[in-house]
Amino acid sequence: MARKSNTSNSSGKPAKPSKSFPLTAHNSGQWAKHFNRRMYYFGSWRTDPKGTEALKRFEREWPFILDGRTPPPVDTGDGCTIALLCNSFLTSKTRKMESGELSGHTFGQYRTTTDRLVAFFGKERRVDDLRPADFERFRQSLASTLGVVALKNEINRTRIVFKYGFDQRLIDRPVHYGQSFDKPAAKAIRKSRNEAGPNLLEAAEVQSILGAADPILRAMVYLGVNCGLGNSDVANLPISAIDFEGGWLNFPRPKTEIARKCKLWPETITALQAAIEQRPKPKNPADSQMVFLTVQGNRYARVTESETTAGKFAYVNTVGQRFGALLKKLGINGRKRLGFYTLRHCFETAAGESCDQVAVDACMGHADHSMAAAYRERISDDRLVRVSETVRTWLFGQD
Repeated sequence: MARKSNTSNSSGKPAKPSKSFPLTAHNSGQWAKHFNRRMYYFGSWRTDPKGTEALKRFEREWPFILDGRTPPPVDTGDGCTIALLCNSFLTSKTRKMESGELSGHTFGQYRTTTDRLVAFFGKERRVDDLRPADFERFRQSLASTLGVVALKNEINRTRIVFKYGFDQRLIDRPVHYGQSFDKPAAKAIRKSRNEAGPNLLEAAEVQSILGAADPILRAMVYLGVNCGLGNSDVANLPISAIDFEGGWLNFPRPKTEIARKCKLWPETITALQAAIEQRPKPKNPADSQMVFLTVQGNRYARVTESETTAGKFAYVNTVGQRFGALLKKLGINGRKRLGFYTLRHCFETAAGESCDQVAVDACMGHADHSMAAAYRERISDDRLVRVSETVRTWLFGQD
């Protein structure tokens, strides 16, 4: 008895390639999809049993069908497609990341944005064919899965991608978004934040986190609450930034290169020394001076390139993952927005009680665009010490 082909079923139709494959083998002999009481066809399954070419056609035509428009004929010109725009944009950002001008975290956000554009509009969609109605539908799609703050940021990054295309002359005119591809109103953002509650941990909660954390994470948490360091900060902290003898941290923010100086607590110095003693051998010689390395010898926050797909990158943030897992273990992760970056909020909030915002900003590495900042040449160490001690008193109480 002849064996049945594993590419077809008993009726002679090809088997559906995968659960995510959007088309079905219709009795007419065509790959098809039913939508809005109508069947749309994308080529013969007899000559294309795996649906490879049908899928390409589907990805090109489906955005037009959803918009109620007739798909144009295959474009053989040199117009800029969504795929070309996104690939060119990411290549440019990759070079900036490699030169140290762009953080891995920001690159990861851009990658997510371009992935969303390709998934929604299709790789072959011409940029000059996009209309305000397309962006209105795209915004609705984003709003269905993102909160208002994330939606605001995603719309901003989307506009950055298309502005790049015009600036680089990939397209010959600016994209017209219409009036519906706007950012959420400030009132909606405030309402969302009010509903989410404060992005803050109480002193007792931070103490419980410090008590339950392993030596590596404990040192990271101390840096977060003592100096207001974020995920990327601790992941890229060099040993040379720490003055163990004097008890100071001198570390410009990797995100902005704004100078930052903070007085370290004795507990923070002890935790850092313990973490450095346990540091594994670095996988990359360039990371030999990093304070923190994973057990594999990598930085805790980094951009990694796919081993299977050329040009595919992902942002890995192990700091946030480990901190989130500890919050869950301790049962204090029920509130929205809590994460490692919450410690930076804790520092700013507690440090404000020192009534010296200029010194607090110097510890946080915040930009000061005031006229006073243009004339201020230095801040005394005594003021920075008072800020540090104010936060320490909030956390541990009076000695």
